[in-house]
Amino acid sequence: METFEWLQQWYQSQTDGNWEHSYGVKIETLDNPGWQLKIDLAGTDLWEKDLDWVMIERSENDWVGYKIKDMTFYASGGPMNLTEIIGIFREMVETEQSKQ
Repeated sequence: METFEWLQQWYQSQTDGNWEHSYGVKIETLDNPGWQLKIDLAGTDLWEKDLDWVMIERSENDWVGYKIKDMTFYASGGPMNLTEIIGIFREMVETEQSKQ
């Protein structure tokens, strides 16, 4: 399944009439340039997780960084790394779901 389609399905699976009123997914651009992704994890399979900042730098424009703190997944990356960032989140979700 394509990355953005997967994110849409994940978001829809979280909506229950309440979650979407307080939580959600934000995708924004950075001025360096790049992308920033913030996903609220309250009530999801990852809500208890914490992860220190992980940084992968391949070049000035090819990089990703991510962490989980306070029930939120934070990630950023270069201008062509948005799909990779969502893929990292997807891998975390699928790994957690496989444990259940």
